[in-house]
Amino acid sequence: MKAKFILYTLLLFLSIALPSKAQILQTVPSVDLNKYVGKWYEIASYPLVFQKGCHCTTAEYTLSDKAYVVVENRCNKDSVNGRVSYIKGKAFVEKEGDNAKLLVQFFWPFKGKYWIIDLASDYSYAVVSHPNKKSLWILSRTAKMDEAIYQQILARLQEKGFNLSKIQITKQL
Repeated sequence: MKAKFILYTLLLFLSIALPSKAQILQTVPSVDLNKYVGKWYEIASYPLVFQKGCHCTTAEYTLSDKAYVVVENRCNKDSVNGRVSYIKGKAFVEKEGDNAKLLVQFFWPFKGKYWIIDLASDYSYAVVSHPNKKSLWILSRTAKMDEAIYQQILARLQEKGFNLSKIQITKQL
């Protein structure tokens, strides 16, 4: 019995640790942080636990005079008119990725990967994920996104291997 448990545990570990044949997530070639900073509206996402009940979600990025970007996330809890929930963090540019790969930190010492995988040439929308594809955010400079652009983004996400059925639209005013 103990040997079976050890074998199953080992198999589970190997299935997690070994690289899969899944498509490797690519970031955009480069990001101009001066154009990227500012306010973004969440259009849709793979909702994470900490986003439960969030509406009117926004993220605001500001360049600091230190080696990071200030990140301020807000949402209204439980309704579009609900209580504002706020968290402030930092984003650090990874050495590789030409500003398309960042590490976001809301609680020291934990950092999460924030990869920009799609970006409009005019910085009017962005798509962000973790390389494991378990998180996803579709962001726009406006609270509403043109439906044709949204559908084009979804088509590219499907090509990248994302599960579109997990995406939820974010209510915005």
